[in-house]
Amino acid sequence: MGCFECCIKCLGGVPYASLVATILCFSGVALFCGCGHVALTGTLTILENHFSKVTTDHAMLTDVIQLMQYVIYGIASFFFLYGIILLAEGFYTTSAVKELHSEFKTTICGRCISGMFVFLTYILGVAWLGVFGFSAVPVFLFYNMWSTCNAINTPTVNVTDIDSICVDVRQYGIIPWNATPGRACGSTLGDICKTSDFYLSYHLYIVACAGAGATVIALLIYMMATTYNFAVLKFKSREDCCTKF
Repeated sequence: MGCFECCIKCLGGVPYASLVATILCFSGVALFCGCGHVALTGTLTILENHFSKVTTDHAMLTDVIQLMQYVIYGIASFFFLYGIILLAEGFYTTSAVKELHSEFKTTICGRCISGMFVFLTYILGVAWLGVFGFSAVPVFLFYNMWSTCNAINTPTVNVTDIDSICVDVRQYGIIPWNATPGRACGSTLGDICKTSDFYLSYHLYIVACAGAGATVIALLIYMMATTYNFAVLKFKSREDCCTKF
């Protein structure tokens, strides 16, 4: 076998679907975790400086944000390992499906592992759908605040008293009702929207939401690839049983 034929054979064993899904998964998780971590810090800074100046009023929120940041560390570590494992499993099952190497044979243990990955990837896909929906919530809240600021800054707005335009974050349940001041109105609200913390956090939440969506797509590709390989391996195992008799 020449060098060219050997390269073609090796390229035939590359699980392109799993490779694309791995790259997309790493990119999506990196965007979600990195941008989400910084955006949470910026959100806490905005609340402390403008909406809840008494530390005890948002002590629970501070603990929740810190907990979420630790969870982000765990998510990043887990999906880094899980993506590598799924890519390795893709290389093995693709070679077994295409029978490129005689030493790659299907076994009961191998099929059980493939089935486990199908089930686990499905569960993770459903979980990330929830994460994607949850990550859209801060985008919605910041968008409402941003659109309110635009209403203040628009010269054609028909409002006699700009100070009557307010954003009260207490109504979202982020901080308790006894937090002071709890809301921002008029020019104060406009100044908040012009801060770097607001601008950065708003756009980082959008990127984090997009990263969560990319991760959902990656897990969907993983599910299709692993399900196909598992089905083919199971079918081949039945063929092998039939040929023995």
